[in-house]
Amino acid sequence: MKKRLILIVLIFLFSGQAYAAVDINTATQAELETLQGIGPAKAKAIIEYREKNGSFTSIEGLAAVSGIGPGTMKQLGDSITVGNSQTVETAVAVTSP
Repeated sequence: MKKRLILIVLIFLFSGQAYAAVDINTATQAELETLQGIGPAKAKAIIEYREKNGSFTSIEGLAAVSGIGPGTMKQLGDSITVGNSQTVETAVAVTSP
């Protein structure tokens, strides 16, 4: 019985991390720093880029930030999102008559 309880708790803990994607358009510096491969300098660069250029339209847009390369993008995997994950084109298509 104890083994089952431990297994259930472990599954719950690991599954919680998988669903806790960070929205790169609204995340604070502290929230960005929780991501693997993102330290204080990269978090600050993301926020500065966002303030200067506006919201990211896709996850791939993060690669335009200085210091974010293919290795960092690979580390981030599914841990980031851009809100509801719609691109600008999709959002326009959905709202257009």
